[in-house]
Amino acid sequence: MCLIRHGKTAGNLLGRYIGTTDEPLCPAGIRALEGIRIRDVSKIYASPLKRCVQTAGIIWPDKTPARIDELRECDFGEFENKNYKELSGNAAYQAWIDSGGLLPFPGGEDTESFRSRCREGFLRLVRDMEDNEIFCAAAVCHGGTIMSILEKWGRPRKGFYDWHVENGSGYWVTVPKRWDGVQAFSSWTLLDNIAI
Repeated sequence: MCLIRHGKTAGNLLGRYIGTTDEPLCPAGIRALEGIRIRDVSKIYASPLKRCVQTAGIIWPDKTPARIDELRECDFGEFENKNYKELSGNAAYQAWIDSGGLLPFPGGEDTESFRSRCREGFLRLVRDMEDNEIFCAAAVCHGGTIMSILEKWGRPRKGFYDWHVENGSGYWVTVPKRWDGVQAFSSWTLLDNIAI
């Protein structure tokens, strides 16, 4: 299974918290993905947001991704579409930073609900692979989604933010046969800088 973070958007270039904002890839994001082809993938899954569907279409132009709603990025609430500079001086933002990112986003999703949703989406995807005898697939999703999945099943254990990948990068993970979501991935490999 290949987990790929979508290509860059205008909001990414400006360091904005882009969760529910459904923006497309920016020209630089498209250029960075062109020419990348990851072979031997039988099925593509994606978050339903434009940036993920568009990334999947660039890397696998001959495949239409199955959209998995649970793979969406976090709802950043009041922080949505703002960057660090715009939020500096905001007491709620400072409290969130001081919590190590554990507090709920004001007006948005709480951390545990988000991570649980992402993991449920991944389990749904793996069940679909098993039901349809798919042995190699890819999911194009978001940084937070990938970090949620690997925090739970990647070994050795690492913190959520330690699994961060850049736009257009990701991980190959090996999911054990007849996986029940309890045991860890058999292995993982960083696909760093494939689209930078």
